[in-house]
Amino acid sequence: MTLSVRTAESGVREVGSSVAELVWFRAVTSAQHVYLQSADGRRSITYGELCGEVARWSGLLADLGAGPGDTVGLALSDPVELAVAFVAAVAAGRTVAPLDPAATDGELAAACGRTAPRVVVSDRRAPDDGRAWWVVMTPEERNVGGARSSAGPPPWSGEGGVVLSTSGTTGAPKVIGLDEAQLLGTASSVAAHFELSPGDRGFNALPLFHINAEVVGVLATLVSGGTIVLDDRFHRRGFWDVMARHRITWINGVPAILARLAVLEEDERVPAGIRFARSASAPLPVPVLERFEQATGIPVVETYGMTEAASQITANPLGRRLPGSVGLPVGTDVRVVSGPGAAAVPGSVGRVEIRGPSVIRAYLSPGYEDRVDADGWLETGDVGYVDDAGYLFLVGRADDVINRGGEKIYPREVEDALCGEPGVRSAAVVGRDDEVLGSVPVAYLVVDSVSNEEDGPLAALVVERVHERCTRVLSRSKRPVAYHVVARIPQGATGKVRRSALAEANVIFSMSVR
Repeated sequence: MTLSVRTAESGVREVGSSVAELVWFRAVTSAQHVYLQSADGRRSITYGELCGEVARWSGLLADLGAGPGDTVGLALSDPVELAVAFVAAVAAGRTVAPLDPAATDGELAAACGRTAPRVVVSDRRAPDDGRAWWVVMTPEERNVGGARSSAGPPPWSGEGGVVLSTSGTTGAPKVIGLDEAQLLGTASSVAAHFELSPGDRGFNALPLFHINAEVVGVLATLVSGGTIVLDDRFHRRGFWDVMARHRITWINGVPAILARLAVLEEDERVPAGIRFARSASAPLPVPVLERFEQATGIPVVETYGMTEAASQITANPLGRRLPGSVGLPVGTDVRVVSGPGAAAVPGSVGRVEIRGPSVIRAYLSPGYEDRVDADGWLETGDVGYVDDAGYLFLVGRADDVINRGGEKIYPREVEDALCGEPGVRSAAVVGRDDEVLGSVPVAYLVVDSVSNEEDGPLAALVVERVHERCTRVLSRSKRPVAYHVVARIPQGATGKVRRSALAEANVIFSMSVR
């Protein structure tokens, strides 16, 4: 694979096929251009500094006993430091196992057991687990940002990669390995699809121990030659001030973030110059998309991705967005099947399968051998349909489908109806066991200005309106039999709803209906 990249001076140029070659090319052509910037403005890394960091990390990892080809765990809390370490380790030919630095000791021990790192570099103490070599280092010891680029070509070997676990929201986490070509292939597709250039300045508050931020945020920016501003998490207060201060041109987000931003606070002003907000990781209800665009004037581009495909699979074209759809395939083959190898007709709901250069051919963990067939088609576990123009629509996960007396109910359709009522910030629908019907839909809602039991009267008014809306727009079988208002809907780090945890949510108000 040869990468075609953009430069500010000479347009599109072809460079090598590895992260190391790309890092060196950027250091030579735009050494003073800022690559990574912290949202608080205190730290930045130029492309020239990045090149020196790769050399530093290559030597550091070798000193720690992790040579080319070895797996290196990274559990760093500062997003700029983690991004530097991630790029540097991949460029130096290591396989990176990004770890959640805020995880419990048990979670970290389990993650290390799955990914088997030779060494873990962290800024927190080691968990009580002897299977990994855990090295605690201060920022001064890592000395991020202190090096400058070298004059010659990169001395590092390529063939780095990542090893990750899926989020585990739908079952036991699956271990996935992606090589450097898969990571860069998807990053290049992202940069080309969104027309990213050296002049673009992206914003990412998504966790860097997940594939979205790693590929869409960090590597796609490296391919484009632009700047990515990183935050440790999403901060609602002062968000638009941060966008203005950093002259952001695109936002890498998830539905939960867009839902929070869809209601502007008093005296808030959305700065000009933001070309689009990208939405991924979870279904985006059409009403939330519409509210966000009406409030901010920023177009939302909904996408679909998986760790198994190095993140992005489909995306709406910038100029031909279709609300409710996750768009068209981007560098990946997509099909919907009604049975083994039987393609569903356009508009017919079936299981979504994918294949392509960025898609894994097998999981590293046992027990999932049947997920990829002999022709390379991966069963995603998602259910959806393709329209006549090729746009993909997702209706839910196969495991989330509610079978009410033989009729299949897909949560997304019901959730879109719930979010269409003003005052409903977000919603999730799950099945509840029923002695007669087998399973019935139950709704969980987050309502604006409702955070505790004292807000119960307001919650009751909104739920009454929501139920009236469902009566108008949904057939009887799809209407929830109960509504529960909660302060928050349980979500994973990337914004995916943890449906299995909804039953444990703190309920502020409930209403059952016949």
